[in-house]
Amino acid sequence: MTVIPSSVCVFCGSRKGTNPAYLQAAREMGKVLAANHWRLVYGAGDVGLMGEVANATQKAGGETFGVIPQHLLDWEVGKRDLTQFIVTENMHERKKVMYMNSDAIVVLPGGAGSLDEYFEVVTWRQLGLHNKPILLLNTEGYWDKLTQLVDHVIDEGFAEASFRDFTRVCQTPTDAEAALRAALS
Repeated sequence: MTVIPSSVCVFCGSRKGTNPAYLQAAREMGKVLAANHWRLVYGAGDVGLMGEVANATQKAGGETFGVIPQHLLDWEVGKRDLTQFIVTENMHERKKVMYMNSDAIVVLPGGAGSLDEYFEVVTWRQLGLHNKPILLLNTEGYWDKLTQLVDHVIDEGFAEASFRDFTRVCQTPTDAEAALRAALS
């Protein structure tokens, strides 16, 4: 019997951010993926945290699956030296392809796009459309305000307390590795 390796979708910024710890965490996450033989599924960018996680995965011998919409191909400097490189028609299709080709989701620091991606997969989880693990990599407290917002949504009666349980908050790539190992075994 052949065991099919797992794929982990990483949502993260196409910018580097202001804190060097974000770059370091992206590099470490790429190494974690490769060391565990988990294929990286991501937005195919060669810039920002996206480029860092992909380059680190590749340097450590890991497989990469990048998905980019046509209109961002030039803007984000699409990373074409990936194991698989998919160009989609639009952003919605990109998210769908990334989600469909992954067994778990990890969200590193990022901006509006990362928030959009996170809220889409967590909403799908809330609606019972999947049971994939969703992890927030809370590098130096980056996602603290987001977790407070989730608590506020629950406190104000717009979600059940179980909504909080759909996401696991991890402080380091090592914590994320342990959570992924437990979830994907």
